[in-house]
Amino acid sequence: MIDSQNGIPGVEFRSVQDLNKESTRKELGQEEFLKLMTTQLQNQDPFKPMENGDFLAQIAQFSTVEGIGNLNTGFEELSSSLVSNQALQASNLIGRSVLAPTGVASLDQGGTIRGTAQIPAASSDVTVSVFDQAGQVVRRINLGSQAAGDVEFQWDGLRDDGQYATPGNYFVSAEASVDGRNEAVETLLASEVRSVTLSNSGGLLLDLDGIGSMDFNEVRQIL
Repeated sequence: MIDSQNGIPGVEFRSVQDLNKESTRKELGQEEFLKLMTTQLQNQDPFKPMENGDFLAQIAQFSTVEGIGNLNTGFEELSSSLVSNQALQASNLIGRSVLAPTGVASLDQGGTIRGTAQIPAASSDVTVSVFDQAGQVVRRINLGSQAAGDVEFQWDGLRDDGQYATPGNYFVSAEASVDGRNEAVETLLASEVRSVTLSNSGGLLLDLDGIGSMDFNEVRQIL
């Protein structure tokens, strides 16, 4: 840095490093940077000229700072664009059904509840159980032997006694007999999407019928 101590009384020149530290000053652009460097070269003390290394270091610093700033701006614009595009696409989900590990589904009057049991290995017996909100079993659906993979099922709303169940929310679980042992398996249930909103973190939240809000990332399949 060249100042009055280097033979130019009453004149103080500040380096790029000093200017970058002054948050109250406007951002240093490329044109201003070149003017500053030219002025430093023209007014430098001939007995103490700027070293080539110092000159190159200041150029490198400016390029790095400018590059990081441009990169951050680019990422912010890309992130904003992706969120907006995702929200627009997600709005098409309203009125459609999605499969998710909710554990509970809503039964409408005369409607059905459908889902998928994920069987980890071949099973000799797969059973789906439907419970009311009091925890009582209202229906058991025997799916028989199944190969490993996703097994679809549907509850027609009838209880084991042949009467229609009261509309409302019901808990659904499944178990499979594997190597002679019964084990619980993951169950995905279908729910209708009523609305889509953006969370504070920028993610998407789906409002599912009878379930409430669920992160879009938890959805396994769009039906």
